[in-house]
Amino acid sequence: MSNVLIRRMTLQDVDGVHAIEQATFKKPWKREDFIKEMTTNTCARYLVAEEEGRILGFAGAWIVLDEAHITNIAVLEAYRGRGIGRALTAGLLQYAANLGVVYATLEVRRGNVIAQNLYKSLGFEYVGVRKRYYEDNGEDAFLYCCQHMPEADPDFEEAETVNE
Repeated sequence: MSNVLIRRMTLQDVDGVHAIEQATFKKPWKREDFIKEMTTNTCARYLVAEEEGRILGFAGAWIVLDEAHITNIAVLEAYRGRGIGRALTAGLLQYAANLGVVYATLEVRRGNVIAQNLYKSLGFEYVGVRKRYYEDNGEDAFLYCCQHMPEADPDFEEAETVNE
């Protein structure tokens, strides 16, 4: 993990992010979905994990008032188990806290125990089930919520949120 940089996603990252999305999810988002997230969805915030110019993973959330709803987190299979997913998720929580978020939510597949354990280790708690949530196979989703956000960085500034 020492050479992995966690940073804000840009339009130049869309192809790399989309490739990870396709390799990870049974019903992946389209490339155009990520472009819309980057250009027209003012609620969307995405981070990428990059090493030597290669995108290894990404994480995204929709920030609405004081809530962050985490939309997707994915890491290339060959790079899993190196702490990249943890770093992306923790980075996304910090980013959200810097924007004034007080809690974060996400859905995770009932069968994805590795992800569930990661989320629990970062302060997420199970709050319920969404029956037959996933369209590809009807699998249930567990709903998790994190109400213990990191302290906001007092020096954080984001161009879209700074009024001159």
